[in-house]
Amino acid sequence: MNLINSAYRLAGLSAMFGALLLLAVMLMIVASVSGRALIGVGLGPVPGDFELVEVGTAIAVFFFLPWTYLKGGHATVDLLFIHLPPWGKRVVLIVSDVLMLVIWLVLTHMLYQGMLEKRDNLETTFILAMPVWWAYAVSLLGAAAGCLAYVARTATLLGLGKEPEGWTTEEAVH
Repeated sequence: MNLINSAYRLAGLSAMFGALLLLAVMLMIVASVSGRALIGVGLGPVPGDFELVEVGTAIAVFFFLPWTYLKGGHATVDLLFIHLPPWGKRVVLIVSDVLMLVIWLVLTHMLYQGMLEKRDNLETTFILAMPVWWAYAVSLLGAAAGCLAYVARTATLLGLGKEPEGWTTEEAVH
């Protein structure tokens, strides 16, 4: 298995992890809301539920983005793009993907720097006193998968490799 196929596979696994995480967050919300409704019988809300939703959702987003990108799920603005000849469309795709790769690498670096800052400052959440840097560290794993996805996709656009067998990309809705 080559590096490009591995990046695509990692993006799929990343999205599955994001889905399981959102499922866990959803179940926790149901438990917390149910607990609030049943305070009279000795139950109560999940302590720090809003903190867990905040952290879980942020992490899930980082784990969904690589798959979304590889499947062509990002929003596009096609005012001029649809009128370009095929070679012009290819140039726009390559330039935009290279720029997004650069942006994603910078974002990942800044996330890493933020994680170090939160860790060094011993910052914690208000209710659960959970170290904030933990969420940054887990999000960093999703961001790293995103970097690999952007490198893999850019390599395929430049003709340095090809997408996995049977791979389909969603057509943008215009």
